[in-house]
Amino acid sequence: MEEILKTSDFDYFLPPELIAQNPLEKREECAMMYLNKTTKEIKHLHFYDILDYLNKDDILVLNDTKVYPARIIAKRKSGAGVEIFLLNPLNNSSCWEALTKNAKRVKEGEILEVAPDFKIRLIEKQEAPNLNEIPKYIVELIYEGDDIYKVLNKYGSTPLPPYIEREAQEKDKDNYQTVYAKNTGSVACPTAGLHFSKELLEKIQKKGVKIAYITLSVGLGTFMPVKVENIKEHTMHYESYTIPKETQELFENKKGKVIAVGTTVLRCLEATYQKYGKIIAASDKTNIFIYPPYKIKSIDKLITNFHLPKSTLIMLVSAFCGKEYIFRAYREAVDKKYRFFSYGDCMFIDC
Repeated sequence: MEEILKTSDFDYFLPPELIAQNPLEKREECAMMYLNKTTKEIKHLHFYDILDYLNKDDILVLNDTKVYPARIIAKRKSGAGVEIFLLNPLNNSSCWEALTKNAKRVKEGEILEVAPDFKIRLIEKQEAPNLNEIPKYIVELIYEGDDIYKVLNKYGSTPLPPYIEREAQEKDKDNYQTVYAKNTGSVACPTAGLHFSKELLEKIQKKGVKIAYITLSVGLGTFMPVKVENIKEHTMHYESYTIPKETQELFENKKGKVIAVGTTVLRCLEATYQKYGKIIAASDKTNIFIYPPYKIKSIDKLITNFHLPKSTLIMLVSAFCGKEYIFRAYREAVDKKYRFFSYGDCMFIDC
């Protein structure tokens, strides 16, 4: 009989002081915990040691999505501030889905001012359809020019996760971005990739490792808390992704192992494999929810950060290498004072 796992089964104790508030100055010098799914070994290394564990003809898969400055402060005519968190554009128009803060008194149709050349009209409020959702607004962005992302770079701030307990700074626009970020569209960074520097990637390629890219636009849904105790009742949000033809060709000619950099890459590849039985060029969306005892078929190894207690991400890595083993590793990470979450340290799960 299959064990019914509960959300509380994925809880663990984390001292608040271990939650990283800032990145290291040199990305590749973070701590890296090495895990081996077969031997159940645990070793304590640095991320630059990843070079020793990647081999010629391996395929290293990166998510090249780019985070945009999604957090906007606008003002009512009274001068009262309203925070707008832009989620995604609707049908390539000037209308976006958004979250708001301090907007209870704002009426539908009201125009808020960010700057003389940038205003936001709140069109309508949408009620949350289920427990996993929070109410959203449809907003219209009114701006000068033809590139909204230039406007957001000028007036927006980096959407740092809530566990980073400080205001976003200008330097976060670079720090909270992978060095290979290319395709704008995410409100959260695929943080496993933050540990790569351009120099380290060059060394990896010189070793004969193939670099493949996918683009998955990371939404808030990936990081939303699970509000039900029976994890089978949790519904993931959809996220859009693209796998280019070049990546398909690398998989068709695969000779080595596949290493996913981050849970977003794993979800993208697994959703595609689940649908087609192989990795193909595709533009699609997925709400795949991976948890034990699901068997992952699309990748061999995983680079990932340390994830929040009771999150869908810790459920995913538990499916990849075993719940008991992953929680032993997390306990050791706490004992060794690893730095947790987005700006923290990472683990490499070998096979």
